Amino acid sequence: MVILAGYQDRMDTFFSSNPGMSSRIAHHLDFAPYTMDELVAIGRSMLDGASYYLSDQAEVAFREYLTVRMGQPRFANARSVRNDLERARLRHAHRLASDPELSRSKDDLMRIEPADIPVGPGS
Repeated sequence: MVILAGYQDRMDTFFSSNPGMSSRIAHHLDFAPYTMDELVAIGRSMLDGASYYLSDQAEVAFREYLTVRMGQPRFANARSVRNDLERARLRHAHRLASDPELSRSKDDLMRIEPADIPVGPGS
């Protein structure tokens, strides 16, 4: 058994590179892209697994960010969400570490705020 996986436009290019390739692969499955709510739920689950969460305002900022990201050619659904939230966690750590004299509660250590959300691709 061989499984070929990729984004539909790239798989179409792959199959068109060899005219007989598509007919040699018996089953083709196309999956719909995730909706905004599904991507946010995936992100929440990822953060929860790492003992983090988005504040209400951070979720609004993350949705705004995803709205832009979803329209870009390199957007990779849940993988992009994972990478973007990893960047948010890193920004969160830098933000908290910027004032080492300030006392932090457990909630401060777990809560992602809007300032932690990337503002553009690769940020």
